[in-house]
Parts: sequence; C-alpha cells; structure tokens
Amino acid sequence: MNGIAKPEAMSRRKALALVVLGAVLGLAASSVPVSDAEAQTVGMERRQDRRTGRQDRRQDRRTGRVERREERRQ
Repeated sequence: MNGIAKPEAMSRRKALALVVLGAVLGLAASSVPVSDAEAQTVGMERRQDRRTGRQDRRQDRRTGRVERREERRQ
C-alpha cells in the first residue's frame, strides 16, 4: 500500500467525452426553471417587513407635519 500512484494518460476520446458530458450537464442545469417564490428567504422577508415599516412611519411623519402646518396657518 506504500506504492505511489502514477497518473495515467487520458486519451483524446475520453477527454472529448468528458467535455461533451460537461456541456450537456451545463445546459441541462441552466434550463431548469426556478420560481421567484423559492428564492425568498426568511432574511429577505424580514428585510421587506422592516422596509415597509420605515415607509409607513415616514409617511406618518409627513402627514403629521402637513397637519401641524395647516393648524398653525389657521
């Protein structure tokens, strides 16, 4: 078991077969459809919730400023 394994030369036919196999697998993998729903992660949902909350709070502040401004002008 202490023998050193020598790499064997690969024939052109085997090399070509490996290249073709890689190309076929690459094309097959790229044509598999993936829906957007599968791409949603828990982190992305949390981020969207935080973003929506910030937008709501921003809109509330703007509305409050407009109302206070109108009260001062009356």
